[in-house]
Amino acid sequence: KNFYAFELMMAPYAIGHLKISFLLEELGYRLKGDDRFKLYLTNTLEMEELAQTDLPGMASLSEESHLAGRVKKEQPILVIMGNPPYSGISANKSDWIAELIEDYKYIDGKHFGERKHWLQDDYVKFIRFAQWKITQAGQGIIGLITNHSYLDNPTFRGMRHSLMGSFNEIHILNLHGNSLKKEKCPDGSKDENVFDIQQGVAIALFVKKREEKTKCIIYYADKWGLRDVKYNWLESNDIKTTNWKTLTPSSPYYFFVDWKEKDDDIYIKSFSSIKSIFSINSVGFVTGRDSITINWTQNDVWTTILNFSKMDMEMARTAYKLGKDSRDWQVKTAQKDLIESGLDKSKITKVLYRPFDTRYTYYTGNSRGFYSSPQFNVMSHMFKDNLGLIMPKRVETKIPWSHILCGEEIIEHVVVSLKTTDYLFPLYLYPDTEKKDLFNHKQKDVERKPNFNPEFCKTVSESYAKELSPEEIFYYIYAVLYSNIYRTKYAEFLKIDFPRVPFTSNYQVFGKMAGLGEKLVNLHLLKSPDLDSPVAKFPVKGEDKVEKPVFTDGRVYINKDQYFEGVDNEVWEYQVGGYQVCHKWLKDRKGRRLLTEDVIHYCKVVTALKKTIEIQKSIDAIYDEVEKDLIEF
Repeated sequence: KNFYAFELMMAPYAIGHLKISFLLEELGYRLKGDDRFKLYLTNTLEMEELAQTDLPGMASLSEESHLAGRVKKEQPILVIMGNPPYSGISANKSDWIAELIEDYKYIDGKHFGERKHWLQDDYVKFIRFAQWKITQAGQGIIGLITNHSYLDNPTFRGMRHSLMGSFNEIHILNLHGNSLKKEKCPDGSKDENVFDIQQGVAIALFVKKREEKTKCIIYYADKWGLRDVKYNWLESNDIKTTNWKTLTPSSPYYFFVDWKEKDDDIYIKSFSSIKSIFSINSVGFVTGRDSITINWTQNDVWTTILNFSKMDMEMARTAYKLGKDSRDWQVKTAQKDLIESGLDKSKITKVLYRPFDTRYTYYTGNSRGFYSSPQFNVMSHMFKDNLGLIMPKRVETKIPWSHILCGEEIIEHVVVSLKTTDYLFPLYLYPDTEKKDLFNHKQKDVERKPNFNPEFCKTVSESYAKELSPEEIFYYIYAVLYSNIYRTKYAEFLKIDFPRVPFTSNYQVFGKMAGLGEKLVNLHLLKSPDLDSPVAKFPVKGEDKVEKPVFTDGRVYINKDQYFEGVDNEVWEYQVGGYQVCHKWLKDRKGRRLLTEDVIHYCKVVTALKKTIEIQKSIDAIYDEVEKDLIEF
């Protein structure tokens, strides 16, 4: 009489009743009369009950709904167990659970300010339901095995903070096995999931005691290894035999993992977050179909637009290998967008597609039209004279952090990142971003304003007793983020959130860093005079066709006869984010013939990277001076 269960699907609901009746018979109890095990056919996360009805077949469902509703709303429950579904795109969107999830968006009394997050995942909603139910009872225990992302993902910090406020003890057994992050055991050996899924998992035990609330104690343990090793360990251990480590989660992240807190205070409390420095930002645009929206030349774009807009839908789908329509991109809406916005060559624009790889696109700015997500509100500022900082919010690979680049154009959403979305932080904001004025490319506008938080600007200006130009601040930030000392020292932080930047209170040190940052920016925009004498050459004449890029002894072969020479090994291996730049640029041109301008461009890129490596050494030579005396924000 004290056991209750919920099941959404009819088949497991029916089988569950059969199995329980068999189990009870084995234990010596036979169900009789109106006896039933209290397993109800219901959606746990839905509080609205079915209306009463006398329709055949519906009356029993209605009664089932009311009985389940009574358990959800009235029955005190002391233990909640389960393995809830993991679904980032949740179908459970009732107002009741949505309102409860809102609590997870606040931390230390303030809204967390995240536009993109995974708080709508089903497993998060089930944790929230269980938390609510145990809180109603005033005491109890929750035992769940779920996706482990909520343990250290920054967007779940409000959730972690809320859980700490509800429970006296939380035990986390992290079973890892996250193939998306390519997790390995600490000794480098293979780590496997306990389920046939990609997401890592964790067992969590939340304990709420009847007595007055005390500070929550977090117990944490890792379990790595092959699946069978984990199964055997789980079978032979319990909460008492687990080697727990006590955690002390702190603001602003409240991590539920064994976080290495070295440099924690200085990085979190004294450095300024990129997101707080810049007023606005957005992810890069998503085309939905690169095969038709991204082209090599302006003529290619215009020819594609004219042909595609006039074709029969199925012919267009076949001709451009567009595959099936998706929710965000359809042939019909793409063609409609082109025609209704007016076919106009002025809409052809440059786009930074990959590191040092500028291509062309046709930009209408209409969402779910020719693009699935154009990010117009921020990209529109890049159609006039501007500069942008490009980086992801977090990095899910084990590649050392090097995920930063600058650009002057609109950007695609994976410019520097292979698996995570990149964001654009414009240096300037323009007041008139109406679409009618979008394509007056690179026009200076005296009304533009820096895209910096006013409080940040005020603090910096007061510290130096002078007003800095927006470019100086941009160059300084760029230099810091290219410091290898900084990248290594704060590697763990750079994986989980936007970078935080230390601002020196010493104006002379600031000036040196800004000067080096300016050199880097000019190199990466391929505008530096240092590129006029490139270190790389393309000495052999031939077909100029890229077959397979191969590096050997300072040469990059594009085919068996032709090569670029003067390419150092460290330049060839140099990475911007997830891309090995010199290899990626050529690989994307496999089967194409390099034009003269392509050869010149590649030689400049090689030179820019060589100079970048040199400047990074100069930055590291003075980086320690940056952290000696910091501006307090």
